[in-house]
Amino acid sequence: MTGEAGTGDEPSEFSVPVLDHEDPRPAPLGLRARISLSFAVGGLLVSVVLAGATLVLTRRQLIDSRENAAAAVAVSNATRLSNQLTHDATIEDLPAIADSLTKIEGIQRLIRLGDSWLPTPELDSEDLPPLLLDQLAQRKAGQQRSSLSGQTHLVVGIPLTAFDADYFAVVDLADVEDTLGNLQIVLFGASIFATLIAAVFGAWVSQRTLRPLRRVRSAAEAIAGGRLDTRLEPQSDPDLDRLADSFNEMAEALEERILRDARFASDVSHELRSPLTTLKASVGVLEARREELSDRSQTALTLLSDDLERFTRLVVDLLEISGYDAGAASLDLSEVQVLQFLSATTRGIGPIPLHMPPHSENLMIRADKRRLARLISNLLDNADRYGGGATAIVVENEGPNLRIAIEDSGPGIPEAERAAIFERFSRGSAGGRRGGDSGTGLGLSLVIEDARLHRGRVWVEERPDGLPGARFVVELPADTEDEL
Repeated sequence: MTGEAGTGDEPSEFSVPVLDHEDPRPAPLGLRARISLSFAVGGLLVSVVLAGATLVLTRRQLIDSRENAAAAVAVSNATRLSNQLTHDATIEDLPAIADSLTKIEGIQRLIRLGDSWLPTPELDSEDLPPLLLDQLAQRKAGQQRSSLSGQTHLVVGIPLTAFDADYFAVVDLADVEDTLGNLQIVLFGASIFATLIAAVFGAWVSQRTLRPLRRVRSAAEAIAGGRLDTRLEPQSDPDLDRLADSFNEMAEALEERILRDARFASDVSHELRSPLTTLKASVGVLEARREELSDRSQTALTLLSDDLERFTRLVVDLLEISGYDAGAASLDLSEVQVLQFLSATTRGIGPIPLHMPPHSENLMIRADKRRLARLISNLLDNADRYGGGATAIVVENEGPNLRIAIEDSGPGIPEAERAAIFERFSRGSAGGRRGGDSGTGLGLSLVIEDARLHRGRVWVEERPDGLPGARFVVELPADTEDEL
């Protein structure tokens, strides 16, 4: 039997205690999340690269096409203008000649003749790039992009070498910029869509990839829960089949080892029963003649009787534990009236307050009476040994589950020991003050096994009223099935 109670609001069922300080490091992503994230990042990178390449190539193609078309029209018009000009032509002659030139929507023209200019309603010579003007002053043709009125334009300049004149074509590139802007929005949306598709595909791939690992996890949890005959089915994949075979070999070796140890404990316990029976009979004879013994002999007889009783209980508990380890334990279910059962279980121990939910006089549960009675008796015995006796038994009907809590007013169980006290032969802080204790160290271990067999759980917490002591809580399903 073990010592008990302590502090903490949340129940902890056979788990390592949580330390007070928190780990500042963020929790790492799971494998499935990392696979999905990798696919999403990969899809994003690929879509961004493709979108960027598409945008650059399209931009170059559109602008080059517009520039080439504008340059061809400018050269044609400059040639026609040069052919129609005469050396005695004046600026007043230019409008009639300009009207005969090729006109294309989005292209405007400016003409210089000597020191005079033939402007348009929207443009004049001051709107032309200075660098391009300097280049034409050297009688060299050229073109340059420039911002006019907040819009991008292409300016093509061609000198008329036969005259003191220049021809300028100003091409509006706003429609090209609008087209590229719309294309950029479409490519951005396509990149987001491709990223989402990649993430969904990654989640699907990770689910299929990790499915064998989930089977391994389920099998491992089943083995940890006592189903030692659990094995993995063939996976229809050479690599996964090798993993399944290795896992099955490990599970088989573990089952054989546990069963061998369980048989050994069971055999030893059975072999000890005969000499124990002889010893108990001999001690009984000595007890019958106790008054004839000296004081020192009576003291020795008392010690021998106490240890023999503890030894007998230890053998019985070991037989029960070996049955659990060998997977031979089973339930003999029957209808149990909770109020009547608890009253009968506590009869002879002393008056212990029993708190039942309202209108629960006929509250029933399906359980193994023998195992449930041992579970409650072990918790009451634990409270008696280390908590000064049980102060209350509280029954709570929590939906599909039934909770039975046993409270005491002892020193309590430190939070760091709340999981360890349920281990076999663990006594927690009470181990150093055994005194006349005749516990076996297996009582709470049997409580766990009996609860698990009923598909329930057990934990220890502090008393809800804030007083010193422990509160052992047993939670059992109210609808336990016969096949358990």
